[in-house]
Amino acid sequence: MPVDPQIQALLDLRAKLPPLHTLSVADARVQMAARDIPGLRRPEVGSVVSRDMQGPGGSLPLRIYTPKGEGPFPLMVFFHGSGFVVCDLDTHDPMCRNLCEGAACVVVSVDYRLAPEHKFPAAPDDCLAATRWVADNAAALGGDGARIMVAGDSAGGNLAAVTALRVRDEGGPRLIGQMLIYPVTDYYQPGTPSMTENATGYGLTRDGMIWFWDHYVRSPADGVHPHASPLRASTLAGLPSALVATAQYDPLRDEGEYYAEALRKVGVPVEMKRWPGVNHGFFFFPGIVDISGAAMDEACAWARRVFGN
Repeated sequence: MPVDPQIQALLDLRAKLPPLHTLSVADARVQMAARDIPGLRRPEVGSVVSRDMQGPGGSLPLRIYTPKGEGPFPLMVFFHGSGFVVCDLDTHDPMCRNLCEGAACVVVSVDYRLAPEHKFPAAPDDCLAATRWVADNAAALGGDGARIMVAGDSAGGNLAAVTALRVRDEGGPRLIGQMLIYPVTDYYQPGTPSMTENATGYGLTRDGMIWFWDHYVRSPADGVHPHASPLRASTLAGLPSALVATAQYDPLRDEGEYYAEALRKVGVPVEMKRWPGVNHGFFFFPGIVDISGAAMDEACAWARRVFGN
């Protein structure tokens, strides 16, 4: 399928900006923070509260989205992309609002430490700590501690997958699901066919992924550690149900699909869908890209099923 016309219009706008990998980290963050697209779907939810918890590296900011209605609600611990280097709670506010309303769950968005100031494993350590904090404080959050899932997009999908691995191996808490939206699951070497096929022209580039990885890890040895590349874990058995959403024109398409297949092989229930005509990042655009809204709605429907809503 050719690139969706609504996605192509956004790619044409993005082509006027310098690629992130040509910028300093500070300038890349400014560029991402300045992205404001009129017409995005931003649902009103019951409440949005910012607070901090004590994380492994000090104060760890959280943003808590609570749906309208009466709890206790299921809980989703959400980790934002992009590349372990850019983005924050604000860039992913519309996505969290959509997940909160659509899945009828409390969403706790985690502002984990970013690279290169904080190299691997700072981010996964923060995400594990935040997930345990959510479990410990479920009732105070209006949530049901027996219904917790992790979720994230891109690098956040990586952190969700890694958190699921670590809670399995390091004493809980129990998770009932993992929502992995075009996740990073493996180091860029040796790479996959989609990393070559979609290397340029679709927003995220192969050079961009190398730039992100080189900021995130200290060495290739870090890059192939299973807490950085969950596809390399010795076993994926015993992990919670997974949704894996991939995009046709995404350098990360194949590694996400490889991860879904590896989960299936060890008996983990998996729903995997490759969305046609779209690129990495398309979940950002409900309200202005029709297929983005459909993908978000399907992801929320999956979460409701897993939560038992």
